[in-house]
Amino acid sequence: MSTDTQQAQQVEQAEQVQRAEQDWIRWHEERTATVSAPYGPLSLTGTHWLSDHPEGRIPAVPGQWREDSGELVLTAAAEDGLTVDGKPFTGEVRLTADRGAIETSRVAHGERRLVVLSREGLWAVRDFDPASAARKTFGAIEATSYDARWALTGTFRPYDTTRSVRVENADGVERGLGLGGEIAFEVDGTEHTLQVTVEQDGSLWAVFADATSGNSSFRFRFLRPGAPAEDGSVTVDLNRALLPPCAFADHFICPFPPSGNTLSVAVEAGERNRIDN
Repeated sequence: MSTDTQQAQQVEQAEQVQRAEQDWIRWHEERTATVSAPYGPLSLTGTHWLSDHPEGRIPAVPGQWREDSGELVLTAAAEDGLTVDGKPFTGEVRLTADRGAIETSRVAHGERRLVVLSREGLWAVRDFDPASAARKTFGAIEATSYDARWALTGTFRPYDTTRSVRVENADGVERGLGLGGEIAFEVDGTEHTLQVTVEQDGSLWAVFADATSGNSSFRFRFLRPGAPAEDGSVTVDLNRALLPPCAFADHFICPFPPSGNTLSVAVEAGERNRIDN
């Protein structure tokens, strides 16, 4: 290979790294904006399970809430001050789980959004408040600057059928976690694997810990690789390791890493911790 060719390749590689760094900066800025948005994770002030309130009255949440025939039924009077679908509401309405953006949820109380949640047959109401204390004190997301060392090429190995494993969640309750395969990748010549969930669009999602977890980074993090190529290759960019929602509000029920998803290597990359003012 000629010297000119080598130099051209070096220049191209340097430009690729520079573009990747710029993309990461934009990603980090967008993440910070999303987290600190009026209805971002910092605004969650409570997840209220109806099973804890059999009488249907949730402290600090207006209205009466009960389950009936696989739906949640809300009963409200004028003094409750609730709106449904943007209009003042009195009477009774049957609700299903909210699936869209928080700000599009059907039930509101002023600026608060009361989001209907269903998990494994249990119903809950989540209270998102733009005036939450956590949102007011939030400063930044501590994250390690982009390092090309952590942008890895991996291989996706699908399972024959989706497996469901029980894992502890952030609220102390065990719930099922569906796993559709694993990704394998190398760090400094050593292979590591992570079990992943396959999303409806084909992208992957992993819950993992590593040697920094609970020390210089949050106790676990998320990773969201894109969909694998036809040959199974997939980009495993640990620069984009994410803090889970429960790093921003205690009321999320994030799953802990399943057995086998704690890496022995210290992943000094990606989002590390929440910083408050």
